[in-house]
Amino acid sequence: MTRSAAASIVLYAISALVLVYLILPILIIVPISFSSARFLTFPPPSFSLRWYQQYFANPAWMQATRVTLTVAVLTVLIATPCGVAAAYAISQSKLRIMRVIHMALLLPLVVPIIITAVGIFFVYAKVGLVATMPGLVLANVMLGLPYVVISVLAGLQSFDPAQEMVARSLGMNRLRSFFAVTLPQIKSSVVAGGIFAFISAVDETIVALFISGGQYQPLTKRMFTALRDEIDPTIAAISTLMTAASFMLVLLASARQKKGG
Repeated sequence: MTRSAAASIVLYAISALVLVYLILPILIIVPISFSSARFLTFPPPSFSLRWYQQYFANPAWMQATRVTLTVAVLTVLIATPCGVAAAYAISQSKLRIMRVIHMALLLPLVVPIIITAVGIFFVYAKVGLVATMPGLVLANVMLGLPYVVISVLAGLQSFDPAQEMVARSLGMNRLRSFFAVTLPQIKSSVVAGGIFAFISAVDETIVALFISGGQYQPLTKRMFTALRDEIDPTIAAISTLMTAASFMLVLLASARQKKGG
């Protein structure tokens, strides 16, 4: 066996171990979600759909699900156009201030989420946005905006701005030329950014623990509360559904980006 072949085998083995390590929690949670046992038990003694039925039949879980989906959809509707506008301005401008703005927009990805959550809580406490739907939406827009900016900037890097200049030279204003020429060519990046913003809003937990409450509790906070009070496989069933939905959305975003590339 040659040295290069041995190195390839070692590399594949390490990659496989890392992959197994990453998906191991899923391989445990999914069977537990179909367990017939009253508590979290692995391996399950027998299989049942009772915990999925309990989730869909529980008004509290359904209310939390509606709040989560509402927040996620509104986050996408606000973060996507704002992120597209910001990415376009950053890519087109030569001003030094744009570099500062770019870094500021990416801060939610850099600053530890617990610090961000504490800061949002103190600001919301002063303006009365704690435990409100607008407060949840605005917080998730801030957290989802970097994903849109990064995705759209990547799409704009492969776009030839001379095409938009031609459209403007033919009489179109800047806004119309953007929608007619630029946006159709970067729409895959825009869709991918929106999908990642949606996933971010659905999965966000730390900020929700600080600023949500009452009837405006997203699913993640409700799950955290249920884990603290009583552990049953309903949590595993919800986790399985959320993981499957996130996985499908990531595949869709990846397919859109490859199509756009």
